[in-house]
Amino acid sequence: MDTTTRANRDAWEAASEKHVREYSELLAQAASGTSLTTLERDLLHDVLRTAPDVVHWQSGHGTDDIGLLQAGARSVTGVDYSEVAAGAAQRRATELGADCRYVVAALPGAPLADGCADLVYTGKGALIWMPDLQAWAADIVRLLRPSGHLFIYEEHPAAPLWTWDPDEPGIRPDRSYFAPSHVNDSFPAGGAVQWQRTLAEIVTAVTSAGLRLLHLAEHPEPFWRMGGVHAAAWNGRLPNTFTLLARRLNG
Repeated sequence: MDTTTRANRDAWEAASEKHVREYSELLAQAASGTSLTTLERDLLHDVLRTAPDVVHWQSGHGTDDIGLLQAGARSVTGVDYSEVAAGAAQRRATELGADCRYVVAALPGAPLADGCADLVYTGKGALIWMPDLQAWAADIVRLLRPSGHLFIYEEHPAAPLWTWDPDEPGIRPDRSYFAPSHVNDSFPAGGAVQWQRTLAEIVTAVTSAGLRLLHLAEHPEPFWRMGGVHAAAWNGRLPNTFTLLARRLNG
């Protein structure tokens, strides 16, 4: 693990303590299935009705995994480099009797067998921690069975540029859409390095790895809002998230 990844992991470990403190609230959220949004359910409907085995890359606190099971997944394996997050997620899944298991590991390089998944699900603050998109995409393809799917619901690459001004949306003067990275001092990053890339770079990594693009859309709604913040950038005029669905080519 390189120095930057290790520092990022330490920041995420510290942020994940919040998930432990909020265990009861997250348990209720997981049980309700509301962490998996209507948008995600609609886009994944045809995939989930086939009862897929799911690998959740960078699974975090794991509340989405219960929603995936409720929507039709046969099993979910979560992979995250935070021992705190994975431990809390496993405890919640066990308490709810859900068929989820969690593995602590840095990614890419998931310690899982080739062809173990019908669906790799990721996003909601995951891609910003991946310095090498080509290695990221190749490892996902390795995990997928023939005709398996990748689904991403993620922060739009332009969203880190928006100011949180409550009156008018603006662009931060200290960030660039084309910069390789930036340091984020807000929660949950805590001073960690977040990797910046364009939407074109993400799509190119996916398709170059051997996945066929089935769906790509940009959305004005953020997947997460900082408590107490009411940013004009979230009011429908700017892209804040995107969804992507792709299928592995056979062979």
